[in-house]
Amino acid sequence: LAAEPRPATPGDAASKALAADTPVRALLVPEQETTLAAGMSGRLTELEPRPGERVRKGEIVARFECSEPQARRDMALAELHSARLAHDGKIRLQGLQSASELEVELAAAAVTKAQAQLAVAKAQLGQCRVAAPFSGWVVKWHVKPFQGVNLGAPLIEIVSNQRPRVRLNVPSLWLSWLKTGTRFDIDIEETGKRYAVQLKQINSRVDPVSQTIVVEADLLKDDPELLPGMSGTAVFTRQK
Repeated sequence: LAAEPRPATPGDAASKALAADTPVRALLVPEQETTLAAGMSGRLTELEPRPGERVRKGEIVARFECSEPQARRDMALAELHSARLAHDGKIRLQGLQSASELEVELAAAAVTKAQAQLAVAKAQLGQCRVAAPFSGWVVKWHVKPFQGVNLGAPLIEIVSNQRPRVRLNVPSLWLSWLKTGTRFDIDIEETGKRYAVQLKQINSRVDPVSQTIVVEADLLKDDPELLPGMSGTAVFTRQK
């Protein structure tokens, strides 16, 4: 009699999954990206550079109309000057025994309060200009020049000009052989070329629904034609 076929076991399925040269999708993501938001409510007077243009770290990308914050700063400066004059006067009167220690201390406290108010006014004035936190490209405007915006409203989206990273979702069964430092290739659809990469980081959590895990890799060579958002296919071959 013919022997009955042995039922498949979970171990057999795992071995098959591990041995298969399964293609997975790869996505290029920027090393840094951010959306700059408004630190105050007001009207924009300037919004530069335009989407697609380069931006340098520290470059001003947005300005607000700030006559009111400037006036508050000037008022705080005047109040501080007045408080210092009053304090100096109390010290002189104390030397003539015409002012008490309490009066001098109160005048000193008024100076401290005026200094704090000036610091607040300067901080508010500093929100009138929005600077790029890193060098890169402007990819999107969320508002328009001369538009009124509210506090916290998104203004401008920036991605860094550093070499992009490669992000993939691979089967979690691959964790038995896929390690940091593993090298493989990716085929990018937009360029029609193949690029060598090296695994840099493995996420610390497996998606229980898809049974996949996110990994990230570094391109081994810099290529200016590679842009964040491009995608392609990576094919791993398990090391024997």
